[in-house]
Amino acid sequence: MRQRDYRLVGSYGMDLSPTGMLVKAHEPVLTGEPVQVSFRLPLSRAWIAASATIARVLHGRRPGDSPGRCLGLEFDPLDPTLLRRLRSALHNLPPPLPNREPRIDYAASIHLAALS
Repeated sequence: MRQRDYRLVGSYGMDLSPTGMLVKAHEPVLTGEPVQVSFRLPLSRAWIAASATIARVLHGRRPGDSPGRCLGLEFDPLDPTLLRRLRSALHNLPPPLPNREPRIDYAASIHLAALS
């Protein structure tokens, strides 16, 4: 929910980490806008409410991006107890699969070629 007008800007969390989350967007928003988020911890009935900032707006144009607009949210500093609970809930879950091919490290390639 956007803080300035309390409009719901997204309702489907696609990825979650201890520092933020990726949300499917319903409304156009700007990078840097403050929002309030609430979500249920994975495999739990416990809910977390936190404030966050829109760190990135993904428009779904790059290969591997989710279709449509998504929002990358960065949590404002979480209460240590909430952060521990979130980390604990995420601990046994597998990490998300990368959507894009890894970047080629050209400097490392040249360094390896020089060594051989």
